[in-house]
Amino acid sequence: MDLGSAIFAAPVAAAVVLGRVHLGRRRRRHADAARALVESEERGARLPLTIHPVIDTDICIGSLTCLKACPEGDILGVVDGVPRLVMPDHCIGHGSCAAQCPVGAIKLVFGTSERGVDLPMVDQYFESSRPGVHIVGELGGMGLIRNAIAQGLQVSERLAEVTPRDRTAAGTVDVAIVGGGPAGLATALGLQEKGRSFRVLEQGSVGGTIANYPRHKVVMTEPVQIPFFGKLSQKRISKEELLSVWSGALGQAGVRVDEGVGVESIGGRDGAFQVVTKKGVLTARKVVLAIGRRGTPRKLGVPGEELSKVAYRLADPEQYQGSRVLVVGGGDAAIEAAVQLADESDARVTISYRGDSFAKVREANRKRIQELIASRRIKALMNSEVDKVLEDEVVLTASGSPVVLANDFVIVNVGGELPTPFLTKSGISLKKHLGEELQKPKPTPPGGVVAMSRRGLASEDAPEKQRRRGHLFYLATAALILGWLTLKGWDYYTLSRAARLHSPLHASLRPAGPWGHGVGIVATAFMLLNFLYPVRKRSRALASFGSIRGWLDFHMFVGFMSPVVIAFHAAFQSNNQLATATAASLLVVVLTGIFGRFIYGLVPSSGGKEVELKELLERWERLKQRVEPLIQGASDPQRLRAIFASAATPARRGSLWGYPVRVPLGGLRARFRLLLVRGQFADRDDYGEFREGYLRLQRIRMQIAFYQSLKNLLRAWRLFHGCLAGFLVVTIAAHIAVSLYLGYGWRH
Repeated sequence: MDLGSAIFAAPVAAAVVLGRVHLGRRRRRHADAARALVESEERGARLPLTIHPVIDTDICIGSLTCLKACPEGDILGVVDGVPRLVMPDHCIGHGSCAAQCPVGAIKLVFGTSERGVDLPMVDQYFESSRPGVHIVGELGGMGLIRNAIAQGLQVSERLAEVTPRDRTAAGTVDVAIVGGGPAGLATALGLQEKGRSFRVLEQGSVGGTIANYPRHKVVMTEPVQIPFFGKLSQKRISKEELLSVWSGALGQAGVRVDEGVGVESIGGRDGAFQVVTKKGVLTARKVVLAIGRRGTPRKLGVPGEELSKVAYRLADPEQYQGSRVLVVGGGDAAIEAAVQLADESDARVTISYRGDSFAKVREANRKRIQELIASRRIKALMNSEVDKVLEDEVVLTASGSPVVLANDFVIVNVGGELPTPFLTKSGISLKKHLGEELQKPKPTPPGGVVAMSRRGLASEDAPEKQRRRGHLFYLATAALILGWLTLKGWDYYTLSRAARLHSPLHASLRPAGPWGHGVGIVATAFMLLNFLYPVRKRSRALASFGSIRGWLDFHMFVGFMSPVVIAFHAAFQSNNQLATATAASLLVVVLTGIFGRFIYGLVPSSGGKEVELKELLERWERLKQRVEPLIQGASDPQRLRAIFASAATPARRGSLWGYPVRVPLGGLRARFRLLLVRGQFADRDDYGEFREGYLRLQRIRMQIAFYQSLKNLLRAWRLFHGCLAGFLVVTIAAHIAVSLYLGYGWRH
């Protein structure tokens, strides 16, 4: 084999090896996910227990970043080429998968169509149906400490903006915060930073639900930012450590919590509330409810439950030394209580659960209690329910038979109940959520009624605005770089090949000249920055460095710019086969990247297989019906109808060859039309909804037009893209090696 053949064979061999390795890993990953999904279904854990992700497979580009993002482990997996929630009962609503998705294909939803979740109705600023009363934390459906802190800080910022600095009303505070848990304390610290007055009313002790956790319970798995303390970077922290952090932050801020103060009712109106407590009445302009759900533990509803031997939490295992204890429940709280009693006391522990297995708990908890049951340290009564609690015993029904259990104490851990009577009395409406997305609703119109149809975080707009600024920055940077390179070499690049040899610029601007060679070196280094994105995707250590969407934007910017800048290095000529192969492979890598980012997501898919054309048409018709009524309120309905008709008209069949041309041109035309009719809508939100629906119609229209071609397209673009990237690295290395071998240097 001659040198030239070897040079070309090496990249091909590298690409083949990379492809085989990638295919092997993908097969193993898919097999593991399929097994996990089957196990979940066999355990009867098909439905998620809390807020959870839903993946839009029409948008997903298969970056797999979401799989590595969840702190709880392999909650998501890829089954039949489509991301799925393979362990739904283990999802506790971190939302990291949605945050790490580079294309926004993951949405967080409450409940499912089969299992609804009752939650208070709130708007984008967490304001409830009663104006002036805001709800944050677990009561609003966001139970994780990190999310509760984020909501508390967001609502404090909002209240500081809208509450006037009027000190004329003596004894009135700006905000009454009901609840001293993470959400309430974060709200207080945020308001303290902004110099607003408030009172924190906690019926128990500082920390709320956290303070009632068993000793040494691990309560966090992700770092958070706490005002007056800084970043709490520990990924796992115990109850005692977290309470110490809160105590330090409150002390540093000079914030006092009124402990042992239960709130009975909320009277008055927005701007002049009377918060009635067991120790008096507090007047406040605004109210924040951060009371959680566990403050109202769910009871068994059986005779004898009112006895003093019945508790609803485990505080200190040592107090049960030598006792006979029954733990009721099958969730993580019940399992952890039983395990802690067995590990930290000599109590004789029995656990009663109405199910036939502990299927809906974390894997670590399930393994530990199974070990303790196997060693007879804990007795398990499965398929059992408590019928009656007596002074010295408990009567149960287990597998249809009566069981009388000698007993000293009962610990009930069967979850918490929404404080519905208190919310109803306070004039706060509830809504059953059946898989609804966490979205931002319309803001309250001046003097109008709050729109309560959606839910979301108040800071959702900030990342999108930052992305748009980033896009403008990349556009300006690209224009400056290309403009500078063009001006530098315009008089040279426009010459013919023969004329260039006689140009005084030839010595510098030719590929081997100081300028051309320098541009090549810089372009190569710049191009290699493309590999930062896959490194960021696969590294947990880099997860805190910017959003994955920002990294993808940078990846695309570098990908688009690399071949253009390298064209300047080559002076827009092809002088040798290796350089041409390198440039061609770079161009193909960029094109496959464009395909993966913008076109692959347009292939309609659902449940691991392409949807039928009939389903697409039905979806299109439903969207037409939703968007068309928005036209009625516009100033020029006829013009809007004409534009709308362009998207509502059935599309012509198209071949795959025309797809790369028609899709971008159609998108540009649609956005230009929308820009022309922006002034037809008096309400910005009506225009936003019309725009969203119109673009969605265009998307589905394109899917229908190219469905027959796209349905046959293999899901191999990521593999192809990755193998070509490896091929490119080897060809670049060969190109550099040959250049050095031939004596080309910076001054050659």
